[in-house]
Amino acid sequence: MLSLGFDIGSSSVKASLLDCATGQVLAQGFSPSTELPISSPQPGWAEQDPATWWSHSVILSHRLLKEAGVDAASVGAIGISYQMHGLVLVDEQHEVLRPAIIWCDSRAVETGRKAFESIGSEFCLSHLLNSPGNFTASKLAWVRENEPEVYSRAWKALLPGDYLALRMTGEASTTVSGLSEGIWWDFNRSAVSKELLEYYRLDETLLPEIRPTFAVQGQLTAAAAQELGLKAGTPVSYRAGDQPNNAFSLNVLNPGEVAATAGTSGVVYGVIGRVGSDQKSRVNPFAHVNHTATDPRLGVLLCINGTGILNSWLRRNIAAGLSYDEMNAEASSVAVGSDSLSVMPFGNGAERILENRNLGAQFMGLDFNRHGRGHILRASQEGIAFSLAYGIDLMKAMGLDIQVIRAGRGNMFLSPIFRETLANTTGATIELFDTDGAQGAARGAAVGAGLYPSFETAFASLRSLETISPNPTIQAQTNEAYRLWLSRLESLI
Repeated sequence: MLSLGFDIGSSSVKASLLDCATGQVLAQGFSPSTELPISSPQPGWAEQDPATWWSHSVILSHRLLKEAGVDAASVGAIGISYQMHGLVLVDEQHEVLRPAIIWCDSRAVETGRKAFESIGSEFCLSHLLNSPGNFTASKLAWVRENEPEVYSRAWKALLPGDYLALRMTGEASTTVSGLSEGIWWDFNRSAVSKELLEYYRLDETLLPEIRPTFAVQGQLTAAAAQELGLKAGTPVSYRAGDQPNNAFSLNVLNPGEVAATAGTSGVVYGVIGRVGSDQKSRVNPFAHVNHTATDPRLGVLLCINGTGILNSWLRRNIAAGLSYDEMNAEASSVAVGSDSLSVMPFGNGAERILENRNLGAQFMGLDFNRHGRGHILRASQEGIAFSLAYGIDLMKAMGLDIQVIRAGRGNMFLSPIFRETLANTTGATIELFDTDGAQGAARGAAVGAGLYPSFETAFASLRSLETISPNPTIQAQTNEAYRLWLSRLESLI
């Protein structure tokens, strides 16, 4: 039996077709070939059309079945991973009412700040585990305040993965993990927070029904099956935000285990076995995919919005005509520390680790007589790694003992400079695997549909491809560059 996983990102939609018997991926791909457009009608805004997520999922479903040479009836489970913290509003006919407000949109920062002060930091941090911040609940409150006509027509407020599941099954549903990422969930009461709803004056009926993360959450309708080229009745049996799912794809399920990813944004995600919070809400605990009230599993999420997007910006504007491999080679010609050039990669909206400040990207110490393109390319990768190291220090203060970081061998982790800088700065060993979010969604769906009897069985075929340990010959130089970077960051904040 096969399992099909979709990963709905802000750059592309990815999909993987997994043979559950062997654990091998039969076909995988992404669409479109160029990055999905992000609209920014006003500074700090970021929106996407949810219909594009569906259309590229349809393209991939047909493509993968054809490439694998398999029949639609052999697909026994469907899993969904999705970009977190987004807001999709639909009416009773399931029509989208406005473009999705996605994760890097910062319009609701002030809305969340006022809520944190008014509801009270003590309540928010002990019940919600976070400031309402720029999360989904605050985005919905922004719509109610600024677009009342849209709000009045809304039937359900969905996360991006909830929307895809609605298109597949015709049913509006979500998960506890999803509600926690939207800052709806009260961990003390194991229920949606009445206090948050009352403060924001939001109707609880807008929230969809809760379903388990690993379970049959609905079945493909005849119409959806025809579009996807699949069999009607195929179960949708797993759903998770991209970062909990990325951790799951790397078999990160237990306290002390840590996962990382570095695509458009950069994330470190570590699991703890108790309910807790960062007092300034700079790193954010959410319910992990295997969380229960009696056996808590929280994923502490550190997110840097400006990660791979900085590297792609450099490729378009500074290194036009070069491949990423060629950029890495040019950056490697420059010594560790980039001759005292520091880059702050914060050019993709407000950053949570900076208490929701939007500093913009900064090039600090640039000398026209000493620095060339190679220095800029290297300093940018170092700055991305340094910003993650800065957040990891906050996670350590919450009790995470980070010795090993697991990551998929892709995106920024393909760069030796980036991964060596991260290992040298944090002191952690990095283990790279040939997996991604779409594969994780496929494995999760197989668990949820009973095609795998346990997590252990689901990950029996997962093997480490490469290990990067701190390099003592350049670790001191790396840490010196990090201290300079850190002093410059502190001067800004």
